Amino acid sequence: MTKIFNHNIKVYYEDTDAGGIVYYANYLKYLERARTEALVRIGLSNQKIKDDFGALIIVKSCNIDYKKSAYLEDILNIKSHIISITKTSFIMKQVIIKNKIMIVEAKVHLVFVNEKVKPVKIPQLIIDKFEPFNSKN
Repeated sequence: MTKIFNHNIKVYYEDTDAGGIVYYANYLKYLERARTEALVRIGLSNQKIKDDFGALIIVKSCNIDYKKSAYLEDILNIKSHIISITKTSFIMKQVIIKNKIMIVEAKVHLVFVNEKVKPVKIPQLIIDKFEPFNSKN
């Protein structure tokens, strides 16, 4: 059974527009925070990957579907798991849940790159740590 990364976020005033609805670009920030916390959960961080492997994880593409809105002071749960891994990249599916209803669904293609922004092989240690969260198992 595939493990899921879970991360909760509360919607603050600064996240909303004049109508109290979460501004669409802020969902991308929520997804990024959840991915960062997923790294922490497996004992890594963006800084550690940079320091230990000379690599960065960058977003190549993001396909996002906004289904319903979130509002001021909502508590959102972001569920993330990996749906595919290649030698240099992986695709993560992320959904944002509010009150047991999916309000956002995204597929994010992430690539490991060096300091010159050239793709590099994902270290085996990282692939191994991601493996329980890979739905292709």
